[in-house]
Amino acid sequence: MPSSPSDGRGALYIVATPIGNLEDITLRALRILKECDLIACEDTRQTQKLLNHFDIKKKTVSYHDFNELTRAAELVKDLEEGMKIAVVSDAGMPGISDPGFRLVTLAVRHHIPVVPIPGASAFVTALAASGLPTDSFRFSGFLSPKTGQRRTELEQIRNSPRTQVFYEAPHRIVETLADIVAVLGGSRHVVIAREVTKLHEEFLRGRADDLLEQLKARDGVKGEITLMIARAPEVMEDVAPEKKKNIAARVRELQSAEKLDEKDALKRAAKEFGVSKSEAYRELQRTK
Repeated sequence: MPSSPSDGRGALYIVATPIGNLEDITLRALRILKECDLIACEDTRQTQKLLNHFDIKKKTVSYHDFNELTRAAELVKDLEEGMKIAVVSDAGMPGISDPGFRLVTLAVRHHIPVVPIPGASAFVTALAASGLPTDSFRFSGFLSPKTGQRRTELEQIRNSPRTQVFYEAPHRIVETLADIVAVLGGSRHVVIAREVTKLHEEFLRGRADDLLEQLKARDGVKGEITLMIARAPEVMEDVAPEKKKNIAARVRELQSAEKLDEKDALKRAAKEFGVSKSEAYRELQRTK
């Protein structure tokens, strides 16, 4: 265990736990859980299953979304008195779409060492096996449960040049896929990773409209889900340099010949050259 601060205060350990297969826990995580004074758990009952499996007898306390504000202050007080506290979520890395952020922030503010213990993370694991580009991606947690807001969020990534990664609840995945088809188009490539590392692990890869029909045909969908959406098919990097120059030239031509303002000329030029308006705009800015 890393050395304690010289003033006698404790340390906060952010411990990743398996997202399904218990063999995915690290040796370091096991040691920290055995040596710490207290384990703060998203669900003490869930964590107890893990502790029992590895014969770890340690005091636990609940730390979840509904008591985070008050419990974080209590735990920081314990840390200042010298306790070594491990924080765990039900699965994966605490603080990543799970409780943990407020406690870490408070500990940092009080100059208490925060030590990450790396391990399994559902979205990273799913992305690595997705087959989608991983050189540039964005993880955004859960999409909104409300249709209107969810469609707005999808609209914002319509022309994104990077892979988009979300968590989604199994009872909402069908309607979310329907929104993807409506907003991004049925041909957008999507990957659904379900129950990753567990007994019924499944990866569904293909067009959004095809996956929608597959899931509609099932008698319900169960399990933890990571939803990944391919980047927009119109990526400016694949466009020849001559064409990029022509876009800027065409915008100026439309402004001059048809007296269009830059916004309308840009929209027309983007459509003519088969690229997204945002990509055309970026190219126009580079020529100025």
